[in-house]
Amino acid sequence: MEKRPFPLRLYAAAAGLLGPIAYYRVKAKLRLHGIDTVRFKERMGRATAARPEGRLIWFHAASVGESLSVLRLIAHMGEAQDDWHFLITSGTATSGKILSERLPPRCVHQFAPIDTGAAVGRFLAHWRPDLAVFVESEFWPNMLLKTHAAGVPMALVNARISDRSARGWGRFAATARRLLGVFSLIHCQDRRTEAHLRALGLPQAAAGRNLKALSGPLPVDDGALDEMRGALAGRPVWLASSTHPGEDEIVLEAHRALLVDHPDLALILVPRHPERADAIAGLIGDAGLAGARRSEGARPDPDIQVYLADTLGEMGLWYALSPITCLCGSFVPVGGHNPYEPAHAGSALIHGPQYANFTDTYAELRQARASVEVAGAEALAGAVDVWLRDAPALQAAQARIAGFAKGQEDALDGLALDLSALVDPV
Repeated sequence: MEKRPFPLRLYAAAAGLLGPIAYYRVKAKLRLHGIDTVRFKERMGRATAARPEGRLIWFHAASVGESLSVLRLIAHMGEAQDDWHFLITSGTATSGKILSERLPPRCVHQFAPIDTGAAVGRFLAHWRPDLAVFVESEFWPNMLLKTHAAGVPMALVNARISDRSARGWGRFAATARRLLGVFSLIHCQDRRTEAHLRALGLPQAAAGRNLKALSGPLPVDDGALDEMRGALAGRPVWLASSTHPGEDEIVLEAHRALLVDHPDLALILVPRHPERADAIAGLIGDAGLAGARRSEGARPDPDIQVYLADTLGEMGLWYALSPITCLCGSFVPVGGHNPYEPAHAGSALIHGPQYANFTDTYAELRQARASVEVAGAEALAGAVDVWLRDAPALQAAQARIAGFAKGQEDALDGLALDLSALVDPV
C-alpha cells in the first residue's frame, strides 16, 4: 500500500480524535433545522435506508447548489440505464430538505459521513458503490482515500479551483497529487481549473461544460406563480437575485431611481442567505420604500414597492415571474453566481463586474450578447430602464438568453457516457 504523505497521516489522526466533537456540532445543526433525529446517525456512516440490488452510483456534493446541479445528470443516466440506482450525499440540512423534494427515480439521499476513518468505513461497507462521483471541490481526505482503497472507480465532475486555492495546493503538491490522483476522470468546469490541475501533475483533468449549465430549468409551483401574477396585476417587475451584504443598497438605490419614471414598478429582492432578511427589511425601510416579506405570508400587492423573497427553494418561481433579472454576487468580491438558472427561465440578464467563479461562462454570454454588465446603482437603473421602455428590446434580450441556455445541453450525453464507461469499461 502506498504510504500517505505526512500531512494526510496527520489529518487522519486528528480527524479520529476530533470526530466526536464534529458529530456533536453537525447534530446540533441538523436538530436546529428540524431534521428527523433518526437521520442524525447518517453523519456517522450508519445508513437509514437499504442498499438496492444491482448497480449503485454514488454522487457526493457539499451544498444545495452543487447537489441540485447533478440531479439532471442522475436522471439522464437513469433513463439510459433503467436497472441502475443512485445515492446522493450532502452535508447540509438545507440541501437534504430541498433534495428530498426533487430526487429523480431510483435515487435516495443520505447525509454524508463526517470524515473519520470509522464513519467513512461504515458508509462504504453498507452502500458498496459501483462508482463514486464527487462534485466541484468537496475534498475530504479520508472519504477520498478509503473509497479508492475499496476499489471503487472515482470521478470528479464540475471541478473548480480558484487561483488562490491553486497557490495553496501548489505548496503541498505531493499531497494534492495523492488526493486528486484517485480520480480516473476529472471534468473541469473551466479552462483555468484544468490548467491548475495539470500543473499539479494531473493529466486526466479536462475542461468541459459547467455542470450547472446542464441542470435545466428550476422547478416552478404553477399555483404560486398564478398567485404572484394575480397580486402584481400586470405591474412591471424586475428581480434582484442572490444578493450579498453591500449589494442590497445598490439594488435599492437603483429601484428608487427607477420609481421616478416607473411609479408602479415592483422589485423582487431575493437574498442569497434568507437569515439576512431582518437586516434587509431595515434597509428597505431606511430607503423610504414600502416592503413586504414572503416568509410572513405577504403578497406583492399594489402598494408594495419591494417584495422581500426571504424563503428557500423558490428561485424557479421568481425567475419565471420576472422578465428582468439582476444576478448579484457580482457587485462584491463573491465571485458571481450561476447565470444558467435565469437563462433557462428566459429572464433577461444584468450582472455586475465581479464573476471570477464563472469567467468562461460570462465571456460566452458577452459574445452571444446575452447579458448586460453594469458597475453600480446608476448603471443598473439605466439598464433596467431601457428594457422597461422598449418592449421589443426586452423580448430580444429574453430570446438571446434563452437561446444561450438551450445551446448548453449537448454536453450532457457526453458526460453521462464518460461516467458510465467507468462502471462498465468497454
